[in-house]
Formats: sequence, structure tokens, C-alpha cells
Amino acid sequence: MGGPAAPPPAERTRPADARAAVREVPDRPDAAPEPLPASDPVRVRIPAIGVDARLMRLALDAEGRLEPPPPNLPAFAGWYARGTPPGSPGTAVLTGHLDTPAGPAVFHRLGALTRGAGIAIERADGRTALFTVDAVEEYAKDRFPDDEVYGGSGRPELRLITCGGDWSGDTGYRANTVVYATLTGVG
Repeated sequence: MGGPAAPPPAERTRPADARAAVREVPDRPDAAPEPLPASDPVRVRIPAIGVDARLMRLALDAEGRLEPPPPNLPAFAGWYARGTPPGSPGTAVLTGHLDTPAGPAVFHRLGALTRGAGIAIERADGRTALFTVDAVEEYAKDRFPDDEVYGGSGRPELRLITCGGDWSGDTGYRANTVVYATLTGVG
């Protein structure tokens, strides 16, 4: 998968107006739910694109980049385990393959998500963090906006990342697809 640089530590924040200048968060009729205490995520469900996948813990590789799940587990997604757990204050990061040599993988249709779609993250504590998609963006790997993607706002946010763009036999995919979502409910 390759591409994006390392996520920041869970406590990193970004300027309050950094993301607002790029996209607006949709109006929510109800008050935002209370953030959840830390708990490992165990499953991600995205009904709009048919995703129902187990989650594994991910770390950084020797170059400081987020490792994707192993290619021999194309149906798995993973989360950056040293970062924010989904539903807690900050930016949680999940990643998965677009495809592998065996065919389409867990996030094959991630770029088809649209604003307003729902994402459910089941957690080890038995609760489900419910997110709503705010935006879907594609970034060239050489212009990946680390601060925007990984930076936190203090509220529970989620980023889903996979490869995107054109394929090059020499370098792989030339872009990354990033889904931005905000916690809108707890189940």
C-alpha cells in the first residue's frame, strides 16, 4: 500500500482552522455524543460499500510509515494502535488494502463513499462508535497532507486510508484515498 507518512502521537493537535479551510463538516441536527473512553476497535462496518471486516493492530515500519495489514489478509483492515482509538477524542486512523495480487481487498470501494454515509466501529468494550462521513479526498502520495489527515481537533474523528489513483508498475499506486468522518452516535 505504501504512501502516507507516520501518524502523529495521539496527543498531537493541529490549528483549529486547518481543516475548516478545506472542507465544511455537515450540520448535525443532534448534539455531538460524548467521547468514549479508550478501547481497542475490533470490527469496522460500512454498509454503503459492503465492508464488514475485523480490525488488527498496526504499527509503524522502519521508515516511520504506517504498516498496512499483511497482503495475505486482504479482508482485514487495521488501526494505528499507538494513536487514538475510534470514538475517543482525537483522530483515529484505519487503513486497509485497495487490492492485492489475489484481487480486490477490504477497502476496494472506499473511494465510492459519499458525504453522510455511516461507519460503525465495534470496540472491545462492547460499545459501537458511529461515525458519519464528512468528505472523501484523493491525494498524490508526494503531496500527502500529513497534518490535515493525522492532525487532531480534540473531538472524536476517524480517517480511513487506502491506495488510490493510477497504478504504476514501478511505484505502485500514485495516490491515497482518505475518508474523513466525525463521531455522531454511540451504540
